Amino acid sequence: MPRKQHRIWRIKWNCTWRSRKKLLPWILLAPSLLGVGIFTLIPFADVFRRSFQKAVGTGFVGLENYRTVLDNQAFRLAAGNTGRFLLICLPLLLGLSLFFALLLGKLGRKGNFLKSGFLLPMAVPAASVVLFWQLFFDREGILNHTLKNFHVQGPDYMNSSAAFGVLVAVYIWKNLGYDMILWLSGLLGIPESLYEAARIDGAGEFQCFWYITRPLLIQTAFLAGTLSLVNAFKVFREAWMIAGNYPHDSIYMLQNLFNNWFLKLDMQKMTAGAVMLAGVLGIFLILCQKAEERWKQ
Repeated sequence: MPRKQHRIWRIKWNCTWRSRKKLLPWILLAPSLLGVGIFTLIPFADVFRRSFQKAVGTGFVGLENYRTVLDNQAFRLAAGNTGRFLLICLPLLLGLSLFFALLLGKLGRKGNFLKSGFLLPMAVPAASVVLFWQLFFDREGILNHTLKNFHVQGPDYMNSSAAFGVLVAVYIWKNLGYDMILWLSGLLGIPESLYEAARIDGAGEFQCFWYITRPLLIQTAFLAGTLSLVNAFKVFREAWMIAGNYPHDSIYMLQNLFNNWFLKLDMQKMTAGAVMLAGVLGIFLILCQKAEERWKQ
């Protein structure tokens, strides 16, 4: 009997321990989940509710706020510029950062100094970055002064369509090193034995990249793309500090629009626009995740 009771007690203890191990991750995540729920999910649920109501009071207006936003000319301009910015910057940033990551991976320890140089823009305060770009791209700035030496009259970059190119350059310059480190972490996770076996079979550098590196970097590509998308919406800080609330039409982004709506307390448009933006980004990320899962198979 004692042995039987001991066995029963041991089985119960194992079951209790297993149940505790299952609960342990949730217990550790509870503070973070509580913070996300209080400061993110609950406020967004209130924004979603208000997007179907009048600005003052609790009158239900259905989809009228969304229709007003879609008919707004400023929203169309900002959405078009934001979409164009993302379509140009994301592939350009991911491609350049992958190229430099592969290059530095070949250099080994010799590339440590270059890695620090690529990461330097992340350590520079935003105000200093903006001051440099203003001095460089002003009508009487460094670039135009240099061009005058060659008898070339440069444009007023921030007050012309060239402002879009300046914003793209700021974004690439600011985030290139960050994405490069993400690619390098993915490259370090690929066993060198795979490349050695491929080279023994006669594979060249391009074949090694296409059939080994590319498939094994899919997860890294999804992570880098997601973080680059998030950082793309942070470029508003530099754009606002360079050109103010109402910049040139070519760089009037959704962040400028939401900021102006907030200053005017236009809650109807702001809540409806925020819900639509969150919906588009959510659908885009879900599609990217599905594509990643499909490519991994």
